[in-house]
Amino acid sequence: MSDDKISMNHGAGGEVMANLIASTVLDNITKKSVNGGISLDALDDGASIPIDDWEIVVTTDGHTIDPLFFPGGDIGRISAAGTINDVSVMGARPLAISNAIIMQEGFPIDDLDRIMKSLNETCEEVDVAVITGDTKVMPQDKLDGIVMVTTGVGIAKKGEVIRDSTLEVGDKIIVTGSLGDHGMSLMSFREGFGFETDLKSDVAPMWNIIKKALDIGGVTAMKDPTRGGFANAINEMASKAGVGVVLEQEAIPIREEVHAVSEMLGIDPFEVANEGKVVMGVKADKAEEILEAIKSEKYGENAAIIGEVVEGDYVVVNTPIGGERILEAPIADPVPRVC
Repeated sequence: MSDDKISMNHGAGGEVMANLIASTVLDNITKKSVNGGISLDALDDGASIPIDDWEIVVTTDGHTIDPLFFPGGDIGRISAAGTINDVSVMGARPLAISNAIIMQEGFPIDDLDRIMKSLNETCEEVDVAVITGDTKVMPQDKLDGIVMVTTGVGIAKKGEVIRDSTLEVGDKIIVTGSLGDHGMSLMSFREGFGFETDLKSDVAPMWNIIKKALDIGGVTAMKDPTRGGFANAINEMASKAGVGVVLEQEAIPIREEVHAVSEMLGIDPFEVANEGKVVMGVKADKAEEILEAIKSEKYGENAAIIGEVVEGDYVVVNTPIGGERILEAPIADPVPRVC
């Protein structure tokens, strides 16, 4: 692929996509914030618009997942959950989404009906409304199936928005569940592996979990570890904050099925997308209380404290045999079209 052409890696998270955004998107946009709110330059999970005593949090997601229906979800569920989660990790209560649908001519109406029911059910889990949208149809040879674009709107008290760039030395790192489920379940399904497995996507809305943590207090930073996976999320958080992170490999929850698929495919589960997990930095004296609150929620039973924030400029994983390895941000998510 020529350097002056877009490749699949440019949309897969990681360093390649980050470089593209920095060189072509940010450089060509002049006004990037409103009323001094969180701007496009922050490259956070969303942006904010301060109005009086509140901040409106806004985010937008495009969804091109393949296949459209997969173990644990479909494009409707992931469109709703992904956008709800991007608003939620900024500490804002998600209120509503809009939904734009671009379909291939000949797309089955029964499939569209199923997708929309799934999107609605996901929104209902966290009391989010679908308030507006758009529908377009393209010729069969111009589009693959269906693309959905969702915009989320949430609200937080002024000054209480959570950033992905505000980890502090001494914080504990919490993940709200097992890592790699979504990306590995999609790869297993696509490859048609002949062994029986219960592995399925973790796609789910995270607001109820996040609200439990926010109600306790002490959350310093959050991120949604989607494209590029946990490795990309934790490296981005650490880099933006100018800190290091030390992780304990034995504490990081990863399902046996995910280990099995990752070994077969040679893919690091830290580098594949998660669609129902949150990475949190929390004050050390609040960590255990927050962890217990998360574990009490439907999607948080496998949550764990997995490390801490230190002075430095690296993310390192301590291994069970006493060694350590540097966990770097991936070039791109090794599983394409996962969201």
